[in-house]
Amino acid sequence: MSKVLVIGCGGVASVAIHKCCQASEVFTELCIASRTKSKCDALAAKLAPTTKTKLTTAQVDADDVDQLIALIKGYGPDLVMNIALPYQDLTIMDACLACGVNYMDTANYEPENTDDPAWRAVYEKRCKEEGFSAYFDYSWQWAYKKKFEDAGLTALLGCGFDPGVTQAYCAYAAKHEFDTIDTIDILDCNGGDHGYAFATNFNPEINLREVSAPGSYMQNGRWVEVPAMSIKREYDFDQVGRKDMYLLHHEEIESLGKNFPGVKRIRFFMTFGQSYLDHMRCLEDVGMLSTTPIEYNGQQIVPIQFLKALLPDPASLGPRTKGKTNIGCIFTGTKDGQPKTWYIYNVCDHEACYREVGSQAISYTTGVPAMCGALMLLTGKWNQPGVYTVEEFDPDPFLDALDQYGLPRSVNAAPALVD
Repeated sequence: MSKVLVIGCGGVASVAIHKCCQASEVFTELCIASRTKSKCDALAAKLAPTTKTKLTTAQVDADDVDQLIALIKGYGPDLVMNIALPYQDLTIMDACLACGVNYMDTANYEPENTDDPAWRAVYEKRCKEEGFSAYFDYSWQWAYKKKFEDAGLTALLGCGFDPGVTQAYCAYAAKHEFDTIDTIDILDCNGGDHGYAFATNFNPEINLREVSAPGSYMQNGRWVEVPAMSIKREYDFDQVGRKDMYLLHHEEIESLGKNFPGVKRIRFFMTFGQSYLDHMRCLEDVGMLSTTPIEYNGQQIVPIQFLKALLPDPASLGPRTKGKTNIGCIFTGTKDGQPKTWYIYNVCDHEACYREVGSQAISYTTGVPAMCGALMLLTGKWNQPGVYTVEEFDPDPFLDALDQYGLPRSVNAAPALVD
């Protein structure tokens, strides 16, 4: 029925590809491409005996638009699934436009070099005008909206869990559960234990940038920014237990604020253990989270990239990780003139994920929604020319697909609220 090109072969991409192969009636042909072709070859060889999907592989540098165009034209896909790094979103979008192919990714664009003068000028202007200083935002990709509309192509942004499923939860709440929504609290709890003193559950460079940035939330349509990790709450998560969580800036706040302008407050919280925070603060204090190159023994190195090379590969955490994740959204508002609270969430087991696809639950909870988003595009349920985030489409078929492919929803009609 369809040909799909997946760019990336890390932990999240591996899960998405496993899941695509479980739906071979839709994903009839799939090409796995990354900078390291041997990784693609190994995954294809592992999956080939288990699926009817025809698997091929390719080598590509996703920073190089010409290479991407050559690959896309040579393969002729119906969809490009970008499951590489957020640094490469714009080059892959450019290549898709040049080749007339639909596009999707799991995280919004941010630059690899945050000292680039041209990017810095745009960034500093945005900080002043919008009021938040995180390096990542949607403006760079939203700028492609007219180009994709004119080309008759769809670009789906941020179709992981958060962002992604959390936005679908919001769309579902607005469609079925509330007449008006006053507040949204997005809670991301990882109750897993991998046994290392310090490791990140996804790309260390991206993860540490995100966590060390100032926190921010949206209040009455405006950004409120606070120092990193300065707002802490404790919450009792279903099947996980009581955990400390901290307010962070997160990309879906920006798109939800745009698409649900009547919501008075939108916040995002993520759980962290004390050991993680102690390590991160120490590394930040000594400059290891810096993106500015330094000279060492006659060579230019970027501290955070060097740190990434020292830390465990997130894709290697699967066999070590035990416990569960719990990610969802708590809403307050009204229905039929009465006050209402409502909580929709998913609980995912690290060990069950490893038994099924060889990954830990962080990769699983991002890779499964990526496959389900691709399913929506390929079956015509979400096709609309332009650039969109998940909450702008009908949530019902997407959530049904998540239920089917490993991330079933749970609901609490009387949740404890976050003060």
